[in-house]
Amino acid sequence: MAQQSERSKKPGSLHMSSSTQPIIKNNAVVDDDWIVLHLAKTQRPEDVLVPDGKIIVPLKVWLKQKNTLQSRANIGVLLSTDDDVHALKEHTAYVKVIAVNFPKFTDGRGYTIAYKLRSLIGYQGELRAIGDIQRDQLFYLQRVGFDAFAPAAHRDPEALRSGLSDFSVTYQASWDERAPIFRRVNREGERA
Repeated sequence: MAQQSERSKKPGSLHMSSSTQPIIKNNAVVDDDWIVLHLAKTQRPEDVLVPDGKIIVPLKVWLKQKNTLQSRANIGVLLSTDDDVHALKEHTAYVKVIAVNFPKFTDGRGYTIAYKLRSLIGYQGELRAIGDIQRDQLFYLQRVGFDAFAPAAHRDPEALRSGLSDFSVTYQASWDERAPIFRRVNREGERA
């Protein structure tokens, strides 16, 4: 994701990243109007100042400031792959977007996070994969519940979008198809 960084010298401020390239959302390439905030290692989540606007805050900030943030109409939460997804269970009604960071394309923990958010927790809002995601992953990311994708800056969203329709039939059950293929097709090869 292309980023414009703004680092403030004020204590309690976050590192803000806003996209300058479009994202893929609901199988279309659209402009991204959300800003992702990143907590610096030396910052305490309860001390940061969250600016107005469409803001995605780290889970640690949400948990420390949820009483204030849940009243905002446009707030999202950023999950790292080592965050506990169940910490959001009681708060998903207040969150417009949940973004899951993929620091490396080889890190598969984000798939599990998405599946748990959709299947176990019942999250219905936008679920966004951000970071180092590749074309070959989009079909599978979509299967576990992601409906928006913000790739790294060096990846073209339009080229990646075609990965959403790589396959016409799925074998395994997942968020998007609850029954495996052997339950959907009878022995004569006709659809059940």
